[in-house]
Amino acid sequence: MSKANGKTPGDGKSTQPGAMSPELRPLTIGILAIITCAAFEAMAVVTAMPSVARELSGESSYGLAFSMYLTASLLGTVVAGSWCDRRGPRPALAVGMALMILGLLAAGAAPVFWLVTVGRAISGLGGGFMIVAVYVVIGRSFPQQAQPVVFGWLAAAWVLPALIGPVVSGFVTEQFGWRWVFLGVAPVVLAAVIIVWPKTRQLGPIGAPEAGSARARTLRGLALAGGVFAAQWAVVRLADTEAPGAGLVAGLVSLALAGIVVVLLVLPALLPPGTLVLARGLPSVIATRGLVNVAFFGTEAFIPLMLVSSRDISAGTAGLTLSAGALGWSAGSFVQARVTFERGWLLVAGSSILSLSLGGFALATAVEAPLWVLAVVWSLSGFAMGMTLSSTSVLVLKLSPTTEQGRNSAALQISDQLGGVVGTAGAGALFALLHDDGNPGHVPTFVAIWLALWVSTAAGIVSGLRGARASDAAPTSTPSKSMEGTVPA
Repeated sequence: MSKANGKTPGDGKSTQPGAMSPELRPLTIGILAIITCAAFEAMAVVTAMPSVARELSGESSYGLAFSMYLTASLLGTVVAGSWCDRRGPRPALAVGMALMILGLLAAGAAPVFWLVTVGRAISGLGGGFMIVAVYVVIGRSFPQQAQPVVFGWLAAAWVLPALIGPVVSGFVTEQFGWRWVFLGVAPVVLAAVIIVWPKTRQLGPIGAPEAGSARARTLRGLALAGGVFAAQWAVVRLADTEAPGAGLVAGLVSLALAGIVVVLLVLPALLPPGTLVLARGLPSVIATRGLVNVAFFGTEAFIPLMLVSSRDISAGTAGLTLSAGALGWSAGSFVQARVTFERGWLLVAGSSILSLSLGGFALATAVEAPLWVLAVVWSLSGFAMGMTLSSTSVLVLKLSPTTEQGRNSAALQISDQLGGVVGTAGAGALFALLHDDGNPGHVPTFVAIWLALWVSTAAGIVSGLRGARASDAAPTSTPSKSMEGTVPA
């Protein structure tokens, strides 16, 4: 075997550098720092948002601050894929960093809540650019044998921020004010990108993709994000307006319907055929990912607000419930990696556990159970998500021919992000519609939100059943025309 193949003659041992070899160590550390910053930003902001909403009177638009981040990230993901193909990862990484920092600074300095929402959208756009660039860097800078190690560390990079992020954010919010939660993350993001930057100098474009294909992907991404934004903004605005006139109601309803129509027209071209109708096999696997995300992330966004407003506890203490969910998530990921039965049935098991735990969370909220009970129940929800999401990732790669692995991975990411948007936007609209301005901690409002989101877990069980035997099926060898225009993940 020649050295060109990564092995020395006669010894059979690989000479390819490892992830922590001297030449790759700075790049590995920088990539982990970027993901850790993104994870900390996500967990810290969730914890600080109740204080933001209270100070800036933004309770009615609370969910929009989360869903707009995901909506913009969806757009960034689609656009960055084409850009990285044409120019390499460096431009997307630089622009993504600049946008994320700009969004953090804008949110931290915002005098009104709608500017916080704008800042979150800018950060989300930057996050979408950065995550695609990071994946391209890993694929092109690390030898194949080191890539699974790096991806494993990326998953682990979420654990520590999920455990300490809420606590640190709660402490900073209480001692210095919520603005420093946003402002304090910005220089850390800059430092992480500076570490990675020198190692990406040689990563130019792989080849020149067809201009028409790149433009089609970009236009579809713009249309998808625009439709999602129009629908969620119209719904939240309608729910937040006191005694709206007939003309305003008609206009907002029309805008919401138009946004939904645009999404339904564009989305099928970005997903495998049959995903929206839960076709058996790969389409149902990808649909399961989106359905469980609707329930989990829609609930997670409102847990701190419920605890702070209805029980008058500190933001840091409320964040401990989110940490319990992160621990459960880690346990679920650990368990799914060691199963010996057909992996497809983990989709059914995960969706079922999430359904039971979310129903239990609604009951525990209604009877005002102790905080530790809520934390235990939410940890089961995290366990279900760790089991289900990791399994969908493995199954999508297994069921995809080599020529479609990138496209189907992109479809899985779109389902993931869109599920989070629908969950947080839907929960936000319900909160805006049902909450009492004089009593934002009205418990029945939150119970209604949990129960509405529970419907998505029931649908997840159905899609999980339809995808359960998918791993027995052989992937097709012909690229799917319906996937034309999607972006490699």
